Amino acid sequence: MTSLTINGKEYKVDATAGMPLLWVIREQCGLTGTKFGCGIAQCGACTVHLDGQPVRSCITPAISAEGKNITTIEGIAPDKNTLHIVQQAWIEEQTPQCGYCQSGQIMSAVALLNENPSPSDEEIDAAMSGNICRCGMYGRIKSAIKRASAALQSSTSL
Repeated sequence: MTSLTINGKEYKVDATAGMPLLWVIREQCGLTGTKFGCGIAQCGACTVHLDGQPVRSCITPAISAEGKNITTIEGIAPDKNTLHIVQQAWIEEQTPQCGYCQSGQIMSAVALLNENPSPSDEEIDAAMSGNICRCGMYGRIKSAIKRASAALQSSTSL
């Protein structure tokens, strides 16, 4: 048995040596917000945070995450009754079209804003370049990140 801390909760899981973190999160922990896209770390749909850093859970062995803090899309909001500032910006900008890639997009955006609360267009493009949106909502994604950045700036200046 492997012990994983996901969204602040400890899970005892049965993970074989090569089992990807994605499948443990979805199948053994029941957290289905993290999506399977390509299985080869190219699309970003499976992005989660491992000790605050975005990783592709489809290629990250679950056992390598033992002793680390894993955050999924279900765990980014401050509590269950509110949205994370990035999630709120996503809604206000009407970002998703089909929505499949959005949890990975949001996780990458949260990681970016945690590192750099006021990114330039170029920094946004670089941080989000590993996340593919088949619907082409890149303009809305960038607008949502800018909105979240502005909201962060106004909330920290109060």
